[in-house]
Amino acid sequence: MSKPDTPLIRLADIPAAIGLLTRLPVKTAGARGAAAAWAFPLVGLIIGALAAALGWIALALGLSAPITAALVITAQVVMTGAMHEDGLADTFDGLWGGWDKERRLEIMKDSQIGTYGVIALVMSLMLRWTAITALIHSGTLFMTLIAATLSRMPMVFIMATLPHARDGGLSASVGRAAKDTAGMALALALLTIFIAPLPTGIFALIAATLAATAIALIALRKIGGQTGDILGASQQFAEIAALVTFATLLA
Repeated sequence: MSKPDTPLIRLADIPAAIGLLTRLPVKTAGARGAAAAWAFPLVGLIIGALAAALGWIALALGLSAPITAALVITAQVVMTGAMHEDGLADTFDGLWGGWDKERRLEIMKDSQIGTYGVIALVMSLMLRWTAITALIHSGTLFMTLIAATLSRMPMVFIMATLPHARDGGLSASVGRAAKDTAGMALALALLTIFIAPLPTGIFALIAATLAATAIALIALRKIGGQTGDILGASQQFAEIAALVTFATLLA
């Protein structure tokens, strides 16, 4: 957690957050762990912008909406190294494949994927692809950029409010986020929603927050807190909820 005498924001936090959440080549110096989590929505903005740019190029070249949507998702997966998708799969395998906390955490740490994880990945990719295809047809591909940004905000709140379910792992090594760090992440998300037509952006933010909160509460009940996998799953839940909201209201 940030000390009271440390600044809330440092420019070095942005490359640190990019290095943590993506495979993009950046140089990080003086990483502050969870104190840099305020920049998570900015990482989503970068990922969303690059993926949307690829989508616009694909459309300009005459590719169909379904193929373009697949390319947008592929770009996001490549940039993040499928980190969040891996967390989603491990979360479903662990939370629903084990009968107690110890076994659930053991399953989540296992690199092998089970039936629950496969189904979760298929459903995630299918929902995102369907929603993005609909947005492309409606001429609002840029909404994928907003969804990618909004989906990284709830991760910071979960880091700030839920205890670590295990002593080791990525989430524990990063640390607990301070409440003001989470508040800054929310402020960035609030700025982003005004890019979308009102009140669509507000509805998308609410949907993303509720979806991430749902998986966080399930994790709290089943394993007593959060892990890196839970954070990854919350991002996937939030992004799907935002995309579906945009597709429903705009497409």
